[in-house]
Amino acid sequence: MIRITPRFDGAVLHLLLDRPKANILDAAMIGALHQAISEAGPEVKLLVFEGAGRHFCFGASVEEHQAEQAPAMLDAFHGLFHLLAERAIPTCAVVRGQCLGGGLELASWCTWIVASPEAKFGQPESKLAVFPPMASLLLPWRVGGATALDLCVSGRSISAKQAFRIGLITTLVDDPTAWWEARYTEHLSAMSASSLRFTERAARIELVHQLHTHLPMLEQLYIEELMATPDANEGIAAFLERRTPEYTPR
Repeated sequence: MIRITPRFDGAVLHLLLDRPKANILDAAMIGALHQAISEAGPEVKLLVFEGAGRHFCFGASVEEHQAEQAPAMLDAFHGLFHLLAERAIPTCAVVRGQCLGGGLELASWCTWIVASPEAKFGQPESKLAVFPPMASLLLPWRVGGATALDLCVSGRSISAKQAFRIGLITTLVDDPTAWWEARYTEHLSAMSASSLRFTERAARIELVHQLHTHLPMLEQLYIEELMATPDANEGIAAFLERRTPEYTPR
């Protein structure tokens, strides 16, 4: 599910999404991440998220996006971000290969995103006739409103080079592992763990406000309005059945 490896005498927790090739963020994976983050001790200065195999993460479970499961899925997934905000531990996403949907939302929360040259980033939910609530908050905060709007509405994927150019990722390197290790050693290792968390809280104050005020509105829009439409259910069903969706003009 996930592999937890303490590094640097326990000051870093490396959290490996360990279900290749897709490393899907289903209920079990989200629960395991929630437990690992909850149990991180006061000495932890950095959480590192990485995907096993060739890819970071293809996103949240499409099966769990179905109307009857969507409320529980969103509650659990969004609860992960509330927990990350509460713990306020600096974070780094190490991205190789595909980083899509909920995987990009998880990465976009992180203090740093370091990617290898072949990485791809995208929010493809619109292609399933749904939308990404967390990305609707995170991407404007990270890359600006117009660019976020394009990525969410088009559902297109972009290269690591493009992601770096728009400010989505922090850096683009051949060896992402060496980069985050150096970043920790050079900049975090001698710092106060508790003060780093206060700094995270301060720097994210507007985002955390949106998390508490705007995210519930987005959840309501998704569950009560979007999932009441035929097209949203058709988009998900067509994906699961591996067929072309048949949408209803309205």
